[in-house]
Amino acid sequence: MERADVAGAAAATAVYTYPVSHSFQAVGVVRRRARDVLAEWGLSEATADEAVLVISELVTNAVLHALPPAELRLFLHGGVVRVEVGDSGAAPVWPGSAPASDERGRGSDLIEALALRHGADVGPDSATYWAELPAC
Repeated sequence: MERADVAGAAAATAVYTYPVSHSFQAVGVVRRRARDVLAEWGLSEATADEAVLVISELVTNAVLHALPPAELRLFLHGGVVRVEVGDSGAAPVWPGSAPASDERGRGSDLIEALALRHGADVGPDSATYWAELPAC
């Protein structure tokens, strides 16, 4: 994973932010809202589908593994859509609460396959996971 290019996100020509509630229902709501925004931005259905897959993975991880509040941020600049999900850092893991290893890790592979670049900016009290996808 690479470090985020904050200057690239700051120079975006279109920006969308949406708070993510800390519930599993939030994932579907965020996907639908993001799809509408990506369509308004004129992106192809294929690009929107890929971005929504990445959004779904990042939001699900925030709901499952992080402390609230969380926020989805989308940026469009040049030929790139940047997806960011920020949260308040990792939630404590209680013994026996983590899924078996065969139930985890596929999201990273998906993001790796779709993204031009991806990474994380993790601090003591917050984390932002991001991916940049080609905007067609």
